[in-house]
Amino acid sequence: MKTIYSALALSIASVAFSQKTLERVEPAFWWKGMKNPELQILVYGKDIAHNEVVLSDGIHIKDIRKVENPNYVFITVNTNEINVPKFTINIQKGKKNIGSYTYELKQREPGSANRESFTSKDVMYLIMPDRFANGDEKNDSRPELTEKANRSLPNGRHGGDLRGIISNLDYIQNLGATAVWLTPVNEDNEKVYSYHGYAQTDLYKIDARYGTNEEYKTLSQDLNKRNMKLVMDYVTNHWGSSHWMIKDLPSKDWIHWFNDGENGFKRSNYKTTTQFDTNASDIDKKYALDGWFDTTMPDINQKNPLVLKYLTQNAIWWIEYADLGGLRVDTYPYNDKEAMAKWAKAITDEYPKFNIVGETWLYTAAQIAAWQKDSKVGQIAGYNSNLPSVMDFMLFENMPKALKEKESWDKGMIKMYDTFTSDFLYPDLNNLLVFFENHDTERWNEIFNANPDAYKMALTLISTVRGIPQIYYGSEIGMRGDKNAGGDADIRRDFPGGWKSDKQNAFLPSSQTPEQQEFFQFTKKLLNWRKGKEVIHNGKTKNFVPQDGVFVYFRYNEKESVMVVINNNEKDQTLDLKRFAESLTGFTQGKEIISGKEIPLQNTMNVPAKTPLIIELKK
Repeated sequence: MKTIYSALALSIASVAFSQKTLERVEPAFWWKGMKNPELQILVYGKDIAHNEVVLSDGIHIKDIRKVENPNYVFITVNTNEINVPKFTINIQKGKKNIGSYTYELKQREPGSANRESFTSKDVMYLIMPDRFANGDEKNDSRPELTEKANRSLPNGRHGGDLRGIISNLDYIQNLGATAVWLTPVNEDNEKVYSYHGYAQTDLYKIDARYGTNEEYKTLSQDLNKRNMKLVMDYVTNHWGSSHWMIKDLPSKDWIHWFNDGENGFKRSNYKTTTQFDTNASDIDKKYALDGWFDTTMPDINQKNPLVLKYLTQNAIWWIEYADLGGLRVDTYPYNDKEAMAKWAKAITDEYPKFNIVGETWLYTAAQIAAWQKDSKVGQIAGYNSNLPSVMDFMLFENMPKALKEKESWDKGMIKMYDTFTSDFLYPDLNNLLVFFENHDTERWNEIFNANPDAYKMALTLISTVRGIPQIYYGSEIGMRGDKNAGGDADIRRDFPGGWKSDKQNAFLPSSQTPEQQEFFQFTKKLLNWRKGKEVIHNGKTKNFVPQDGVFVYFRYNEKESVMVVINNNEKDQTLDLKRFAESLTGFTQGKEIISGKEIPLQNTMNVPAKTPLIIELKK
């Protein structure tokens, strides 16, 4: 015990505070009426395990777990057996009470278990809160948090916050987005680069530079009033090295520790394909899963039952507390997959309609599909993830190639078509997150030199194919960012108008430049049209192999049909409509939804160069 903690003190950090008998209780409160009535309560304080934990009102402790570190006790109770709204956790030394905490069991909101979550009817708007809008300048820096605001530093904290998002919900709603995904907003108290939020230091507390737990809940409620949803970015794979539990580990196996590494650190090899490689070497698989994402991000051991229960309850706590509309889980394949299957099942058992999308950054449909719930690919490997949704990184990878490559047998728009030929692998095709960029990738408008034509083709595609489209803040006004030259900070630029000192406020359409207007108006028209289109949300698809750089596909159901044409050529193209007779039979004309023009469906159709057409077919 002493040896472990001496090593950890040297490697990560030492406990730099004088502890009380009772420092923390997590979760701080819970709810009656959960499907799983068992509640694990973490109780933390100086040498707390050397004392007795007693609950008031004759409440029975079902299980009590003590670990290597005497500063922790984990108690389990059955909430169905507790008939009082509040009870007291008492820490007793002999007959003396040396610490106590009043624990509340709240009543759930009506319909809580059946809350609505994001689906293919939604469009997800991804925001990096520190770079979006500063609604409360008073919280830019906080005395209790290490890194202070400095907008002149590309990788520093710039001051964006929850209040800034709340004040710009009209903009997001008018754009046509219906779900908002925020990169992590829980406390990240690392010394530098804390703005991205992925090295969290307190899983139950919103970072005070973003606001409060109450403001986070207000954001969710305000979205719900607009029939919109808040999606939390959840991190199970790693925490920040300044996390209070990392500083004083409950047990050495709380994280993955490498005795031959510097300060316990060995970097992941990032080869998560080893998860399903039946021929993978043990060492490669170990470094993929147990290796740290970075030096300041200790790798969490989900195989430890106490860790898994902590992560599960924390996710449920936020869903219930903030009335969340979904979770996006970071670096999903880097976690222990068996443990995460239990994690996902526990959440969806509690909330049957709840959606969770995992970041499955792999490049083939088989590798991605294996992570989706009830996947036959996963079942071949004897695995069911219980994860409802996955991210279509194959489509993401092929989209810029399709638009940039010179057309040939296996290059150009055929890359797009080939992506969709693997759709049979997915058990829930409409529950894929489709995108062409995010906060970790090159900006689309950088790749294509802020060419609105390339943006329009890409947005048309993700908005009309199967799945849930996700767009990244700022691209709807043409924002750029060069990841190769400027690093992550450059693809995470401040939204113009989010700060009082900004010379331009692009949140106001009337203040947008003509170039910004072209991006914005196209996005707004397309996404708002998509809202009411069941044929796009859940319709069937018929693809036609691209010819001469033109990709044509139809979305259809029993009530309506939509023809999508994407012409990636530098010149206008004339389509012979006879080729599409099986999907055009019975239709005599169509209406192009962006231009509003009526299009006769007779012998041929002219498609302008570098242009997408979305045509509602009419009889």
